[in-house]
Amino acid sequence: MHAGSTLATLVMVKSVANMQSIEISRALESWYARDSGEELYSAILQRLEPVLALSFGYHILQIGPLAQRSLIAESPINHQIYASGASDRSASLYCHGDELPLESDSIDTVVAFHALEFDEHPHGSLREMQRVLRPHGHLIVVGFNPYSLLGAIHYARGLQKSSLWNRQRHRPVSLHRLTDWLRLLDCELESAQHLFPLPPAGRPGKAGRAEQQAGQGRWRQLAGGIDAWAAGHGLPGGSVYIAHAIKQIAGIRRPRSLRVRAKESFRGLGVAGSPAPAPQQPRTDNSDLAA
Repeated sequence: MHAGSTLATLVMVKSVANMQSIEISRALESWYARDSGEELYSAILQRLEPVLALSFGYHILQIGPLAQRSLIAESPINHQIYASGASDRSASLYCHGDELPLESDSIDTVVAFHALEFDEHPHGSLREMQRVLRPHGHLIVVGFNPYSLLGAIHYARGLQKSSLWNRQRHRPVSLHRLTDWLRLLDCELESAQHLFPLPPAGRPGKAGRAEQQAGQGRWRQLAGGIDAWAAGHGLPGGSVYIAHAIKQIAGIRRPRSLRVRAKESFRGLGVAGSPAPAPQQPRTDNSDLAA
């Protein structure tokens, strides 16, 4: 009777967690579906293109609540895995960030797309990303910067309990804290970039008075100019940061008991045959993310 009660409690907890993950995923996708969100998404893709073009290997993993928005589609790595805590059809792997059902040292590149800030255990999830990443593999973290104008706006809106940005859902991780965590995990920060010191304004509206459209266009032009200037000078304070790190330590093996448990909870990664590795390209001076 006691075992049955415990099992029922665990099932209920997982069900509630899944519902919360789905709500966060839908709300964040709705935010990115706006013109300003689409502009930010396009800018992130543009900044990631150089480093993804130079990454190579067999497997690349994107983890976070936005499995439906790919950051790795243009990667030359053939086997692309999308992991999410929400049971969404866009994800090929349904799991919690701090319990990745993957072998240690098995992934060549990991891209965390808002994965840490919407996770109840961000440090544990980052540790799992480091575990599954092969030695000298690439770890890329994309997150909202709490110390920015957009971060202040999110904080103010988060005072409402129903908001996506409420502290019960959104716990932003600053770049400084992330850098400390990476150092503890023996990952060397190669580069860090900030996007949009001024929040993205989106595309000029198609409807409304000409004066409103002109004002929106001027704001967008100003924001774009400031973003380009800040990026050229490597200044912090952007709405979003992109951190690129390299795993430095030698590979380790996961205890067999944990590997067996992970294998039993494995979802959506059955692949016939072995994927071909992406061709290795020579390292150039532009191997870091573009400014």
